[in-house]
Amino acid sequence: MNKYVDFTIAIPTYNGETRLPELLQRLQNQLEVDNISWEIIVVDNNSTDNTAIVVKEFKANWKYPFKLEYYLETKQGAAYARKRAVAEAKGKLIGFLDDDNYPELNWVAAAYNFAQKFPHAGAYGSQIHANWEVEPPANFQRIAPFLAITERGDIPLIYQKNSKFLPPSAGLVIRKEAWLECVPDDCILNGRANGNMLTGEDTELLCYIQNSKWEIWYNPEMEIYHQIPSWRLKKEYLLPFFRGIGLSRYVTRMTGVNQWMIPIMSILYMINDIKKILLQIIKYRFSINDLVSACEMQLYFSSLISPFYLWRNGYFSNKNKSDNIQQNSHQSLNT
Repeated sequence: MNKYVDFTIAIPTYNGETRLPELLQRLQNQLEVDNISWEIIVVDNNSTDNTAIVVKEFKANWKYPFKLEYYLETKQGAAYARKRAVAEAKGKLIGFLDDDNYPELNWVAAAYNFAQKFPHAGAYGSQIHANWEVEPPANFQRIAPFLAITERGDIPLIYQKNSKFLPPSAGLVIRKEAWLECVPDDCILNGRANGNMLTGEDTELLCYIQNSKWEIWYNPEMEIYHQIPSWRLKKEYLLPFFRGIGLSRYVTRMTGVNQWMIPIMSILYMINDIKKILLQIIKYRFSINDLVSACEMQLYFSSLISPFYLWRNGYFSNKNKSDNIQQNSHQSLNT
């Protein structure tokens, strides 16, 4: 087996025994990969189901030129699983697929070829279509992008630093060099775990890369289908989900901001959040209990209280950890 690897497909998973088989089968059937040296690694984030058995059964019957490896990461949280994947990956490129992301059969080739065409791309995201188990409400498109639905047309686009838009981690490819150069060992956000819906860990790591010499792109030729079950459209899931996104925003907003500017930017963001809350009440006062409107209101309010929540709950108790918010911007100025 050739030790040199061009591309690592990393699959962080939690209780993915029913979703992983189709994903692994789609990867087995990838086209136009004869000239690509690649591997698949599954990082089991402490699953309580038969995820390990499923992967090991696949591995026992594996008859493909690319390897399949299994790793157990017991620290709960998507950030820990991705960090473990980077540590284990042999490829110069690392493509992250969640266990409910089913790629087109040219996804690996499209991902690899994009890196050759755009050498300054430190990370680039896929075009992500929704595969709804049940049809969402008619106005759901207002919040659909938060569920990692990314349909930005058929032309590659660069995510500008001042746009505040970044791709989701689903279907994301990162150059290992860019990760090692830019992403701190100890990020502030670690992902949803143990009942905590605080998220934003993927946005945080991309902020560090974006504030460096590297570019972040959207590659529409990498198409995946995100499986969205009916329970993810219910209020019981969505409201805590949007609360978690909002509560993490202080971190992602302040990454790359010079330290002396943080108090000023914090006030400006608070004013903007209050403005959004008031406009939401005025615009949807007769339908504020509508699910989509309620999710938006939860997002704006949670964004407003984000810095207070994070400080109160000890996310910045470690000075080295809180310094991560700005350290990358200072490093990037010297590159």
